[in-house]
Amino acid sequence: MGELEVIGIVAAAFLLAGFVKGVIGMGLPTVSLALLALTLGLKEAMALMLIPAIATNLWQGLAGGNFKNLMKRIWPLLLAACPAIWVGTGILARASALHLAAVLGVMIFIYAGLALARIDVPAPGRHERWISPLIGGATGILTGLTGSFVMPAVLYLQALGLSRHDLVQAMGISFSVSTLVLALSLAGHSLVPADLGLMSAGALVPAAAGMMLGTWVRKRLPEDLFRKIFLVALALLGAWLALRPWIL
Repeated sequence: MGELEVIGIVAAAFLLAGFVKGVIGMGLPTVSLALLALTLGLKEAMALMLIPAIATNLWQGLAGGNFKNLMKRIWPLLLAACPAIWVGTGILARASALHLAAVLGVMIFIYAGLALARIDVPAPGRHERWISPLIGGATGILTGLTGSFVMPAVLYLQALGLSRHDLVQAMGISFSVSTLVLALSLAGHSLVPADLGLMSAGALVPAAAGMMLGTWVRKRLPEDLFRKIFLVALALLGAWLALRPWIL
């Protein structure tokens, strides 16, 4: 694949991923990972996703006025996730990227299916103190393996009964920590070549353009309709990623 073709694929993927985030407020890492894993490979997709994800997640995590209280509540999840991400990335460095992309596909399919069905995870209640580190560890392993921070952390955060704004900020904090640790882990396992690092920085431009376009569309399109279209498309994309190793 030629250099211009790769640049075009990366720009298109982040333009679309940014557009989705602009419309529904999330989805940039998930969409970019899924599209780039299909075209360039999972390890390359994870490296390219880093800088746009770090930039957008830091903004999301620092916006809002409840950072201190949220950190007091979710720090056990984050603390357990950090070493688990390193372990997962170590497995990634030695494993088949095609089969790990299938794991990513399964995760995306499950998440989209649960979201479409609007299935709520039960609140942890008095068990939160010991469940949080377990969720953090599981999410960390899957983040290191696939680059996705969604499962099961997002479902768990949704079950904590946070307000809408606190939930958005809590996800931003969780994603920021996960992305930063993932970046260090990928670099530590020599999975971030310099050319991909530069391309990841350049991907901020189409991602920002997509977000601005998505924000404009959000004011004119029913968000619920777009959300359903997005989740169906995401489920189909996840299914293709999951089945690809057995089809090809």
